[in-house]
Amino acid sequence: MQYKLLGNTGLRVSELCLGAMTFGEDWDWGANRETSQAIFDAFAEAGGNFIDTANVYTNGTSEKLLGEFVGAERDRFVIATKYTVMMNPTDPNSSGNQRKNLMRSLDASLKRLNTDYIDLYWVHMWDTVTPVEEMMRALDDVVRTGKVMYVGISDAPAWIVSRAQTIADLRNMTPFAAIQLEYNLVERTVERDLLPMAEDLNLSILNWSPLGGGVLTGKYLHQDSDQDRLNKAEYFQHYKVDRAMQIAQTVVDVAHEIGCSAAQVALAWIRQQSPRHIPIIGARTLEHLKDNLGCLQVALSEEQFIRLNAASEVDPGFALTFLRRLQNLFLGAANETLDLSLHPVSRWVLDRK
Repeated sequence: MQYKLLGNTGLRVSELCLGAMTFGEDWDWGANRETSQAIFDAFAEAGGNFIDTANVYTNGTSEKLLGEFVGAERDRFVIATKYTVMMNPTDPNSSGNQRKNLMRSLDASLKRLNTDYIDLYWVHMWDTVTPVEEMMRALDDVVRTGKVMYVGISDAPAWIVSRAQTIADLRNMTPFAAIQLEYNLVERTVERDLLPMAEDLNLSILNWSPLGGGVLTGKYLHQDSDQDRLNKAEYFQHYKVDRAMQIAQTVVDVAHEIGCSAAQVALAWIRQQSPRHIPIIGARTLEHLKDNLGCLQVALSEEQFIRLNAASEVDPGFALTFLRRLQNLFLGAANETLDLSLHPVSRWVLDRK
């Protein structure tokens, strides 16, 4: 396992992040305590130090188990957890980005994790109503108290993240170090704005569902009943099944060529997009985790990378399509000779394939 700096900070995090949403059986599909411990231990033995959870995961059991597993080695690990999602249906202030929910959620997470600080505290999702200024001030306050080291935001539009970063910069508040979003070969629409934004703002990118909920492992191929289940599942309604199956088949074909698993190919594709990407690997069995860790040994050839891109490409939409078509007008004679390697945003806008 190699390590990366988290966004524009000096914090070292492993190049893969362990997702702990599967820790606990409260939701009827997670791993029991023994299996969760084995998954955690295997990740740590591989050099992983970055673990992601949330207060709501398995009704708080995920945080409790993670706190037990970390134990006396707390300072060795970078623990990320989240607030926002409703914890008490009878309390209207038990959800949202506002100060009260943040403060109460943080204290509860610290207790469950049995720690006195959180390394990375996530806004779990934009609640659409809390003023951005209130959210950023409250996050800055908990950093200044020492209860939180760094902050990030998950599942929010690019304009909200950009506005929040601008406010933090102008008012000397703690900025976001990372964003978390869905990104995989089936879901690439974040390339239109969120990924170029992350490059420009020097944010790390944590990728949830890097295997498309299992679609990219190839397990749904040629199984009509599973495809029907995929088509009807609320979580996957934004996936077009026929397109998803075609992409999955391409992933499987590349995996056969390399001699590795389809999951390893899907993870390697994300890792080769940009050094900013840190896939969140979640597993319900030790075997799944070990297979995912194998992606660290997989390197896609240029031809394979291009083929996967072509099979999964999305329409960048306006204004990116417009700018790419007319780049000669604003770059002029420099267009053919300009080296964009040191300009990541320009690469995303003008040279994305």
